[in-house]
Amino acid sequence: MELGIIIALNLKNLRTERNLTLGQLSKISGISKAMLSDIEKGNGNPTINTIWKIANGLNVPYTRLMEGIENEATLVRKADSVKQADEEDHYRVYCYYKSSPVRNFELFYVELDAHTHHSSIAHSEKAQEYIYIIQGELQLSTPVSTYCLQAGDSLGFDSSIQHTYSNDREELLTMMIINYYRN
Repeated sequence: MELGIIIALNLKNLRTERNLTLGQLSKISGISKAMLSDIEKGNGNPTINTIWKIANGLNVPYTRLMEGIENEATLVRKADSVKQADEEDHYRVYCYYKSSPVRNFELFYVELDAHTHHSSIAHSEKAQEYIYIIQGELQLSTPVSTYCLQAGDSLGFDSSIQHTYSNDREELLTMMIINYYRN
């Protein structure tokens, strides 16, 4: 099933479960009522930050909007993973595992082009992010600190605050990110 249709179905179900109108969801997510309507109809291809805003407004993990039915064992090949990108296609995220009733984390393979950056809005309250650098060098900035990570390094931090990923090098930066949701 196409990602836009999956997001549409999950968004409508989550919104109606909470007895929210599109207008109410618009106010708590910061996304226009018209855009939410388009997404619910399966007409939109929302950006990463749009999905984050909706997820935060609904107080659910990011991948909850992309949930499908999972088998007992799940094999995910990169070619089959769901790719999302920022507006310029410099920051690409491939979702391997979504949160589910039995999994309170998400696993992503991420690529950031040379000499680019991506600013991520704050994730949901109590969210933790764990990054492992596969290739390249990452400058991760939060309002509190800046961290420099190289291949083989890892960092865990409170991702409920805004953060920016920067690649100031000549090579592609690749990393794995786990978003963990504490109850």
